[in-house]
Amino acid sequence: MPVPPVIAVLLPCHNEEQAIGQVVRAFQTALPQARIFVYDNNSTDQTAQMAREAGAEVRHEPRQGKGHVVRRMFADIEADIYVMADGDGTYEAMSAPDMIVRLLAGQLDMVVGSRRDTGAGEEYRPGHRFGNRLLSKAVALLFGHGFSDMLSGYRVFSRRFVKTFPAHSQGFEIETELTVHALHLNLPCQEHATRYFARAQGSTSKLNTYQDGLRIMLMILLLAKEARPFAFFGLIALALTLTAILLAIPIFITFFETGLVPRIPTAVLCLGMVIMASISLTSGIILHSISRTRTEMHRHHYLNQPPVSFDPASFQPQGSASPCPPLP
Repeated sequence: MPVPPVIAVLLPCHNEEQAIGQVVRAFQTALPQARIFVYDNNSTDQTAQMAREAGAEVRHEPRQGKGHVVRRMFADIEADIYVMADGDGTYEAMSAPDMIVRLLAGQLDMVVGSRRDTGAGEEYRPGHRFGNRLLSKAVALLFGHGFSDMLSGYRVFSRRFVKTFPAHSQGFEIETELTVHALHLNLPCQEHATRYFARAQGSTSKLNTYQDGLRIMLMILLLAKEARPFAFFGLIALALTLTAILLAIPIFITFFETGLVPRIPTAVLCLGMVIMASISLTSGIILHSISRTRTEMHRHHYLNQPPVSFDPASFQPQGSASPCPPLP
């Protein structure tokens, strides 16, 4: 008889009393064998009470921000498979069994729930869809490949992923960090199309389109610097060099025509920019070697954790979600 995996459902929440009870019950139906944990992040409403009454195990994280909550959940909870979703009722719980089967069958470390809206037109706030696509394309460009829905909060993880993930984020940029971590270490991951619903009536999004979008973009640049330092500092060096050349062209033309250098400040500026470009390129070369060493250390730490070794037959899904459009 195959031994079934231990499954934990992790639901970070802040002021989600309108939806959390329904979300907990939906995951109880989809994954009756799983333990459901609701991590309350300083809610000022009845989120914790509603989650407890629905049958979830409620815990608290006092530091404000989704990144802090995810870091705490990953550290505290012991399981073989982790299902993470938001507590706002926007994700389809019945997709979880299919995502777990995909994780087990492919011996993957992460399955990302790629959101497909239901067509009601109320799922995405203005700018969110465009911003998600833009940031997803930026990550794919920086790291060579990526996901179609990088900012999805609906994911299934292996224990190996969770216990080796070096979380640094504080807020909603945590999804970016999860994605880049997987791409940087070339971990086996896939996407799974899942329906995405409008928030429960009376519930408001905690995501600030512009402020959090800027924080996510800054996190992408920071992670690119850490993971691809040669490319990062090399581009800076290239930009400085090209700018210096453009500024220096009139100076050289004047010098060849008259034998004089009338623009001394511009000449000094060009020289300074070339020196800065050289320093940037040298920094990139040095940091590239350091980054490779750190990546090898992370890889060894990852390999010290046991892989996903459960037979898919050991997990008996209770149902299946409605079919979604295929992934691009």
